[in-house]
Amino acid sequence: MATNGSPSTQISKTTGIRYAVALLATAVALLLRLELSRFLGDDLPFITLFPVIAFCAWYCGVGPSIVSVALAIFGTKYWFMPPVHSLRIVSTEQVVSILVFSLACGVLVAMGESRRRREAVLSVAQVELEQAVRQRTAELDKTNENLRELSARLMQLQDDERRRIARELHDSVGQMLAALGMNLASVGTDLERLAKTANTVNDSAALVQELSREVRTISHLLHPPLLDEAGLVSALRWYVEGFAQRSKIKVDLEFPPDFERLARESETAIFRTIQECLTNIHRHSESPTARIRITASADHVLVEVEDRGRGIPLEKQVEMASTGTLGVGIRGMRERFRQLGGSLEIHSNGKGTLVVARLPVAVGSASPAAA
Repeated sequence: MATNGSPSTQISKTTGIRYAVALLATAVALLLRLELSRFLGDDLPFITLFPVIAFCAWYCGVGPSIVSVALAIFGTKYWFMPPVHSLRIVSTEQVVSILVFSLACGVLVAMGESRRRREAVLSVAQVELEQAVRQRTAELDKTNENLRELSARLMQLQDDERRRIARELHDSVGQMLAALGMNLASVGTDLERLAKTANTVNDSAALVQELSREVRTISHLLHPPLLDEAGLVSALRWYVEGFAQRSKIKVDLEFPPDFERLARESETAIFRTIQECLTNIHRHSESPTARIRITASADHVLVEVEDRGRGIPLEKQVEMASTGTLGVGIRGMRERFRQLGGSLEIHSNGKGTLVVARLPVAVGSASPAAA
């Protein structure tokens, strides 16, 4: 198949070049035959011209090939067939030699033209195929971009829905439970004479209070109000303290003393990632401790979450590296950071797991979300 850099394509660009190449190649062949005359004499007068005719037929086309054949015949007759320096044919042997040479050249020209036409058809097909591939690639890129935008939008909607549910639980259900608790407390006061009933009511009131605390905890876990109101540092301290109490895992949290507010999307991404990492440590690692370290520079924030558990099995790491198969939580964390221009890496050596997330610092700092 011809390509833009093949000799055939380069020579065939313009008609003038094709004729010039054919004439030059024929002249070189005649001069070479002239140099061989001291060894060959009058024998094999066309010996150096067959390769040239084949070359012209292959690369230059029909017209230049015919010109090359004519020049070869006249040049050979003039220089190498007796009488030399004359175009007069003096024997039947010379006529036969010229006819055989002409016939052989005709075959070469026909073969070359057939090859050139096939090459032209293949070249057109190649161009059409390349155009189709470019079009399909552009469509695939557009589809991937739409999927990335949809993924980012879905995560944003998920965060907004969590924030709304948390506010609803806190504002409506929490207030109703508080009112119910006060009613039960009043009834319990009136029924103090009836010890058994009072005890039941008191137990119910205690259950209501416990339920109220659980609702408040679930509401805060869905979306901590501190994350919007006070920032990432306060929200993480509150969450880590509660996580340590529930899981009995000792968690060390390290922050720079001058750590400032980030954009709301960045703080949400970091909080959700640490939340997912601690959940995985509690469920899978069997580690008694965990360490969270956050550092900041002028252009990016580095988040490291490390445990001393059993780590990720080697076969699982090979599967993740070869097929890209990840859990839903890990894919969600990685997608959050990718949408914000960051990255997330997971390292495990059998003695624990280290999650490293990098996130560029957004311009401006976050402000508390509007109620």
